[in-house]
Amino acid sequence: MLLAVDIGNSNLVFGLYAQNEWQYHWRLQTIIEKSGPEYEINLRNYFLEQNLSLSEVTGIIISSVVPVLTPVVRDMLWYLFGKEPQVVNPEIIKQLPLGVVKPHEIGSDLVANAMAGYALFKENCVVVDFGTALTFTTISAEGNILGVAIAPGLKTSIYALYRDTAKLPDIEIPLELPTSAIGKSTEHALQAGVLLGYVGLVEHLINRIREELGGECKIVATGGLSSIITPLEQHFDKLEPLLTIDGLRLIYDFIHKS
Repeated sequence: MLLAVDIGNSNLVFGLYAQNEWQYHWRLQTIIEKSGPEYEINLRNYFLEQNLSLSEVTGIIISSVVPVLTPVVRDMLWYLFGKEPQVVNPEIIKQLPLGVVKPHEIGSDLVANAMAGYALFKENCVVVDFGTALTFTTISAEGNILGVAIAPGLKTSIYALYRDTAKLPDIEIPLELPTSAIGKSTEHALQAGVLLGYVGLVEHLINRIREELGGECKIVATGGLSSIITPLEQHFDKLEPLLTIDGLRLIYDFIHKS
């Protein structure tokens, strides 16, 4: 059983893959102050709850965009399972069947997204990842990563408004699209500006990327918030919540078969 771990800014996503499918997957909140033993307790408890044995894990691969947590999680997993985790780094990225112009700059999560997105379609495609950051990774029909667009994620945008303005209250706004763009209350105004604006941002960038590619391309969405913005569903050929860890699986398989 393969254990794939995606260490993101908001969550750590874990997946256990066997018999050609993801048997289990779960999330833990990213807390950079948390120690390895604390994360270990979380994993041990999950395995106990699912009646799983630690010995069932035969391989481990990690993607991380939180450098301070990478050694903490890597060493914890190494100790817990007795196997050295494979951490996706620039040297590994250079070996992959993807054209990557700057392997030292691109996030390993985006490379995993590209691996999985290209495997789905084998043609021009864009992976839209709705996370702490909103990212658009464009892959050519030949399997080359052409580039990436990055914008603040939905929750990041809302948090920035609360943090950097004096009078906007720190309230939880419903992540539901309002019927009007003319807000009649603070909550409604935030919904109108952030949520409707977010839809416009995604639609415009998808259309702009299509225009620059000079033709059609497939669009796949992933990330923790990808199912929230309902009007965008018409733009997506696929919605794959586990795309990133599936890309990690493909990277692991490629490394161990080459």
